[in-house]
Amino acid sequence: MNSKHTGIIDIGSNSIRLVIYEQIGPNAHRVIDESKHPARLSEKVNAEGIIPLDSLEPVIRILKDFRLLCRVQGVETIRAVATAAIRNAANRDQVTQYLEQQVGLVIEVLSGEEEARLGFVGMINTIDVQDGFVVDIGGGSTEVSLFVNRQLLHSVSLPFGAVNMAKQYSDQAGNVSKENAAQLCRKVQQALDAEPWLRSQRNQSLPLIGLGGTIRSLCKIDQKQRKYALDTAHNYVIPAERMSQLLEWLPSLPADKRKKVDGLSNDRADIIIPGLHILHTVFAYIRASHYVVSGAGIRDGLFFETEYPEAPICPDVLRYSVRNLLALHPSVPIEHVEHVQKLATKLFDDLQLGHSYGLRARRFLQTAALLYRIGVTVHYYSYYKHTFYLMAHARIDGLSHREIILCALIAAFKSKSRNRQLMQPYKDLLNETDQELIEKLGAVLHLAIALDRSETQPVQDIVATAKPQSLHLQLDYKQEPLIELRELERISKDFHKTFGLRLKVST
Repeated sequence: MNSKHTGIIDIGSNSIRLVIYEQIGPNAHRVIDESKHPARLSEKVNAEGIIPLDSLEPVIRILKDFRLLCRVQGVETIRAVATAAIRNAANRDQVTQYLEQQVGLVIEVLSGEEEARLGFVGMINTIDVQDGFVVDIGGGSTEVSLFVNRQLLHSVSLPFGAVNMAKQYSDQAGNVSKENAAQLCRKVQQALDAEPWLRSQRNQSLPLIGLGGTIRSLCKIDQKQRKYALDTAHNYVIPAERMSQLLEWLPSLPADKRKKVDGLSNDRADIIIPGLHILHTVFAYIRASHYVVSGAGIRDGLFFETEYPEAPICPDVLRYSVRNLLALHPSVPIEHVEHVQKLATKLFDDLQLGHSYGLRARRFLQTAALLYRIGVTVHYYSYYKHTFYLMAHARIDGLSHREIILCALIAAFKSKSRNRQLMQPYKDLLNETDQELIEKLGAVLHLAIALDRSETQPVQDIVATAKPQSLHLQLDYKQEPLIELRELERISKDFHKTFGLRLKVST
């Protein structure tokens, strides 16, 4: 299968990052390499707003290393961008030309508007949310954007971030006094006051979707303290009261103790407090409802705009993510799983399961139907366990963390006892009624799989009618479904245990 590699280099104000994407055919991509090095470009800006060229040697070394990594990985296209530190430097053009000469890369300096747009594109393609604010706190700038119906309406780039605020308001260890914290917050509020569209949205109670290292670090701290079951920051929800607790606790710690906080990296310990104050001040100003962490941002936006310039925003996040994951497992027979999805959906509708479990459950079943075989890529025997692990840890965009586990458990369903074993480590993510939902949808999926056991799609359509003690299946087939009928007989006892209905088949 044809593939090509794309390298995205983000020269930020705090760190420089490289992400290498592999595009496989027209329908799938994945990250195959990632590197990050702290650079603190915002700290290199002198009193005249100039970045001295002789201070750029560490940056040049990092960029040369990244170019080497791209060459080793066979990267065809490298897109290198610079954000606030270089954008706002008085000698911006001189810095850019010097780096290009030394490294041999073309460097795009993004405007604040472009940076906000790219962060939005990366987020909106990976989180299923209709309305909200996007807040991207970098080292030298903070982008605040408003989107409604998945369309970007307004954005602003504010000239402060975690690094330059730390330089101005904290000591060398990263401690911020109460007086300095108050001054920092007033500066943020004054900048927000200058944007009328922010004030007009203050009573909407929309989610704040955070990008950047500040909120990811706060997410990791919270997950460590909660002993969270998933090692996934993307789409993690932090309630307002929990963030307020972190705001009280973290600034009270002296620098030596803050460096030992589980989940907080050493290269962020001295800038986390200014970043936290910026984040909380914006949250309070817009009167947001809660925080959502986005692990996708500007680099993802750059990838989507580079690879899909005509239509960088996908209309259905979950469908795109599931199809992408499916395409990365070529051993899965596509016609078979698509047919299983069709039959499972028909069973769901005929049994009117949406009345009991909601229409969202229909999408859970459809997701599980398409992905139930991906574990075969690892090993056929006990493939359901591999399917569960891959789904639970592969980041299915468009689903909450709880919903990812639900879909993985439905796809991996074998029996009540085996399913409960898989469920145990994730019980804190699930609701009391989820076990019944998993068992019912798992049984429906098994029924749909049985109806295409030969993987030749002999059963074209079905009509399922539930009666007091039985489920009647009327099969419309193109050829005698002998293998399918034997498989239905084999699973009939397990189906009866789950639904209390005996299978009766008419052909």
